[in-house]
Amino acid sequence: MLIIPIKEGENIDRALKRYKRKFVKTTVKNQLQESKQFTKPSVARRAQVQKAQYIQTLRDAEDV
Repeated sequence: MLIIPIKEGENIDRALKRYKRKFVKTTVKNQLQESKQFTKPSVARRAQVQKAQYIQTLRDAEDV
């Protein structure tokens, strides 16, 4: 459960924005979306490899 302490005199919109940011960072949203539909292990592995390749190309380009 996320707890957001609200400071005295703080705007509720600002506190809500902090809550949303914290919610996204805790990856709760991603876990809920993943449990909603099944992803085949081969598809998940392929996506993981593609992401690793993309990151590696960014690092290689940074070195150059």
